[in-house]
Amino acid sequence: MSTVTTDTRTDRLYQLLPAIYRLRDAEQGYPLQALLRVIAEQVNLIEDDIGRLCDNAFIETAEDWAVPYIGDLIGYRPVADTAAEQESGALNRVLVPRREVANTIRYRRRKGALSLLEVLAGDVAGWPARAVEFFKLLGWHQNLDHRHMERARTCDLRNVEALELLDGPFDRLAHSVDVRRIDSARSRGRYNIPSVGVFVWRLKTYTVSHTPAYCMENAGPHCCTFSVLGQDAPLFTRPEPETEPTHIAEAINLPVPVRRLAFERDKALFYGENRSFAIWAEGWAGLDGSSPVPVEQIIAADLSDWRYAPPANHIALDPLLGRFAFPPGQLPKKGVRVAYRYGFSGDLGGGEYSRTLYDPPTLKAAAADSAQAVAPSFYRVGSGQAYARIGEALQQWTQDRPRRAVIELTDSGVYVEPVAIELAPEQSLQLRAANRARPVIRLLDWQTDLPDALSVGMAAGSRLTLDGLLVTGRAVRITGRAGDTASASGVESCGAEVVIRHCTLVPGWALDCDCEPKRPAEPSLELYGVRAKVRIEHSILGSVQINQDEVRSDPLPLEISDSILDATAPDKEAIGAPGYAVAHAVLNIKRSTVFGMVDVHAIGLAENCVFNDCVNVARRQLGCMRFCYVPPRCRTPRRYHCQPDLAVQAAQEDLAAGPARDAAVAGELLRLRPQFTSRRYGSPGYGQLAVSCAEEIKRGAEDESEMGAFHDLFQPQREANLRARLEEYSPAGMDVGLIFAT
Repeated sequence: MSTVTTDTRTDRLYQLLPAIYRLRDAEQGYPLQALLRVIAEQVNLIEDDIGRLCDNAFIETAEDWAVPYIGDLIGYRPVADTAAEQESGALNRVLVPRREVANTIRYRRRKGALSLLEVLAGDVAGWPARAVEFFKLLGWHQNLDHRHMERARTCDLRNVEALELLDGPFDRLAHSVDVRRIDSARSRGRYNIPSVGVFVWRLKTYTVSHTPAYCMENAGPHCCTFSVLGQDAPLFTRPEPETEPTHIAEAINLPVPVRRLAFERDKALFYGENRSFAIWAEGWAGLDGSSPVPVEQIIAADLSDWRYAPPANHIALDPLLGRFAFPPGQLPKKGVRVAYRYGFSGDLGGGEYSRTLYDPPTLKAAAADSAQAVAPSFYRVGSGQAYARIGEALQQWTQDRPRRAVIELTDSGVYVEPVAIELAPEQSLQLRAANRARPVIRLLDWQTDLPDALSVGMAAGSRLTLDGLLVTGRAVRITGRAGDTASASGVESCGAEVVIRHCTLVPGWALDCDCEPKRPAEPSLELYGVRAKVRIEHSILGSVQINQDEVRSDPLPLEISDSILDATAPDKEAIGAPGYAVAHAVLNIKRSTVFGMVDVHAIGLAENCVFNDCVNVARRQLGCMRFCYVPPRCRTPRRYHCQPDLAVQAAQEDLAAGPARDAAVAGELLRLRPQFTSRRYGSPGYGQLAVSCAEEIKRGAEDESEMGAFHDLFQPQREANLRARLEEYSPAGMDVGLIFAT
């Protein structure tokens, strides 16, 4: 007699039968149960659909596709100049924000209030904001019957803080009248009676928790930086929530860099545990290291040249550069740890943000007659875990030799050790960070006669995943097994794969204090004879060098999405091959930004990308590039809706051949050149398209979002949505302008 497992939901109808019928059904091999399971499946679908209909009647529980319909019932007006309405997905959540639809009636009741403009920026675009009435900053003569002593202050050259805030969102000085409109599409003004400015911050703040500081030995053993890479990086505030809905945001409520004068005036507001930043120094000045250095022992200072020497038992701290210094004669006896916040555009590279972890699947036992399942093996490394170092976990993994394994780094520590991995055929290994952790693997010059990269040996059918790591000091070198002549199609069929997701392989290996790479000519990822599919997602990498046998093997499949590739200079290869004209690889790249040349065998598909420098492919007959920026005179496959092709074509059609058309084409090429807030990794605005960048780039993707690595932030749609709402809810007779603070 066969047995059938019981499932409460699928057997709900079967359980309603009298027991006598279930007994007889069991005697016949459960045919009635199988029939009722098919009927119950359809009943469950209908019941779930009815339940969703009830949920979709409320804005809090409605599905994404139903939010626009609820908005239509209350007269919510979507933005007119965005892409066509989407029925689901991330873009729909940007075009029709659920929170804005829910609060539409409340917004209408508060129309005209200045604080509402800040609320709109947060609800509509997800950007923190500060609203400023510029008529309060106009120079005027005080009226004895209507005095405003806090307004119209003339410039005092001795007031350093007021000068530091000049023309910013917290400006307090008086200005002369600017007759230009603040919402003008051309040249915008600010200081006029009807002008209201809404300053928005596009950069987010990310935490780094209890991680080792970096000792700047070239400046002195007492000099340290918060960043483990040693570069100057401003410390950002931990935004405090506003207590009242009518409150106008101050600096402590916004993700802004901490100023020196503000830190000096109120150090306890920024420094300490669960504050913006803190320092732990075990054994220094009699401290036990269980709590941060007391705020009374912290001195605000300008450490731009490292000349300031703090007195005994005190630490000098410069929040603008992310530096701090001990007294030269009182160095820390043990390690120094820090916690701080830095600014960046989105969830990219290694960082302490929430991301999805993918555990290897549970497999059946190797024996054909065994039904026992084999779960993946886990080796956890970190403080309080079974293994303190990566090498210890790798040694145990080598002894156990499980088919599926995960080595998880549970904290944001720095692991200074050589890492060498050898995978057996059909073996899988994940080396990953725990969720909301950012471990750093710092590779040094361990051997004088051999390279010291993070080395991985691949075999046929093996799988490697690097997830959530920051690797500095050397490259990641992945090598295929000698004699493995499987073709690329064979590799894909057997599942051999290399995945790098949410990782940072520091461009140029390491950084100077000004974010310049120390080894700009060195690659971050080296692939030697790898017979596997290589996939890179949501990562920041330096140069990728591919060394493949062009005669005995097919091109390496290389897929890149939502990432930044940085060769550190326009004349260096972002993707290439040492000693060869092109890398023997077929590239598929989506929503990525590339700094440096791309020299590959072929491009299968490139879409919504920014290729800042030259692209050269050997086989132009394969593949397609669509909705990308590609510099002129590049050897590429066929292009569709790419820039500057469209702009140049329009200029050539408008003018006849001659000097005028040549000048117009040259002007369009210069205007459409992508502009970035910063091109140096380590700075807060790295890879972010500048406000002055051409609209054809900022809205050049297929869904009218921006090209490049931050496509999925949908910032053009957010901006358009916010501008429409500001115009709708602005006070009567006022002109509201949107100003990007970052």
